[in-house]
Amino acid sequence: MGAHPPTTTDGRTTGDPGADRSPEGLQAGLKNRHLSMIAIGGVIGAGLFVGSGAGIAAAGPGILLSYALTGLLVVLVMRMLGEMAAASPTSGSFSTYADRALGRWAGFTIGWLYWFFWSVVLAVEATAAAAILTNWVPAVPQWAWALLVMIVLTGTNLISVGSFGEFEFWFAGIKVAAIVIFIVAGALAVFGLPPGDEAVGLSNLTGHGGFLPHGPGAILSGMLLVVFSFMGSEIVTLAASESPNPVQAVRKATNSVIWRIAIFYLGSIAVIVSLLPWDDKGVEKSPYVAVLQSLDIPYAGTVMDVVVLTAVLSCLNSGLYTASRMAFSLGERGDAPKSFTRVNKGGVPAVSIWASVAFGFIATIFSYTSKDTIFQFLLNSSGAVALFVWLVICFSQLRMRRTIERDTPERLTVRMWLYPYLTYATIALILFVVGYMFYNPEGRQQMIMSVAVGALVLVVGLVRDRVRRGRTTAAGEDTGTGTGTGVEDARTDDLTRS
Repeated sequence: MGAHPPTTTDGRTTGDPGADRSPEGLQAGLKNRHLSMIAIGGVIGAGLFVGSGAGIAAAGPGILLSYALTGLLVVLVMRMLGEMAAASPTSGSFSTYADRALGRWAGFTIGWLYWFFWSVVLAVEATAAAAILTNWVPAVPQWAWALLVMIVLTGTNLISVGSFGEFEFWFAGIKVAAIVIFIVAGALAVFGLPPGDEAVGLSNLTGHGGFLPHGPGAILSGMLLVVFSFMGSEIVTLAASESPNPVQAVRKATNSVIWRIAIFYLGSIAVIVSLLPWDDKGVEKSPYVAVLQSLDIPYAGTVMDVVVLTAVLSCLNSGLYTASRMAFSLGERGDAPKSFTRVNKGGVPAVSIWASVAFGFIATIFSYTSKDTIFQFLLNSSGAVALFVWLVICFSQLRMRRTIERDTPERLTVRMWLYPYLTYATIALILFVVGYMFYNPEGRQQMIMSVAVGALVLVVGLVRDRVRRGRTTAAGEDTGTGTGTGVEDARTDDLTRS
């Protein structure tokens, strides 16, 4: 017996040709600075810049409570996901954990729903980017801009994971810098700094109908409008598997999620509702532009167009990355075509990227040809996926935590607070939001369509799982060694290895 080769702290072998690749065969080409900025910028979606106005109009200054509650939900879910990801980094993240903890049907269902969500996002962001670029250069048709944007970012993702990371580093850096400058400038105006400027104060928080002008129920209505702008926080747990030290990256990202949400979301929204009346028409239309104009910032609209374009491109870039890695993981587990696992010379899953972008291209075409029918269906049917993902993370963590504590407790470098009580509380809060979406007329159609699509994928997953069980049992009977529980034993082994 030869000596075991040296390994890294996360179990990777060093000093061999595969040392620069993740366990799944992907290139470990993301640097620490890439992951740090992905973790920070992943929280800041384009929805914060373009969708927050609707939330403010619905809840008034009370939108701060909507963001705070939703942010708390994200912090708790990310803590659970961080616990599992630090113990077992993988490109499939929560889908792989659901597969191990709950069953093949769960990993299949949530993995494909998540891929579907981000593939639709590609179309949404490409269309949004094209609209801004068309305003700048009207001579080029909007569909051509959308096509160009998709081609460029597909190319960066195909070259290497490092090129994706580099683009995302600068995209996220611009978003972060813009938010920080916005908060600082707004805070100075609120408190009348520098001396000589008239302080706006906090009167707008309680004026114009009070802090909750539409009543306490508006807090929940606001949550429905802002909850999906937080989707993307989990991307760093997928990207970590393509870094030299995924455990450290996950731990760092998980520990920093609280201040990231507090600063970028609560901080910027607090500036808006403090500086301007919540019922100002400019706030509902474009809150960030309205604030910049109130501060006499020249070319405020153009400045925000640049920032929003950057946010949109960042979301498109990371969305393509995320969809392709989920497709890759599904392929590795036999839940997608095996070709999805093919890695090109750059160490990226080229087939998975092309499959994801192809769906995105088709959805983009529908956004121009069938905006109110097919494209609207795609939007509605993918709208509640964030809530489904968070629920699956919660249930997966409940089971994986028990297994890891029993078999490999040393791998619990990140722990969920007050386990299992906070996990149960988080599940209850998510289910409450789901129930309110069914109750609320504005969220009902989206939830019904999302549940319908989710149920369809679930049925396919259950059928596939049943077929697998039948094949496993039949194979065991043919060899005279089967017990008919091969799938269950494999799940148990996976949980132990996790």
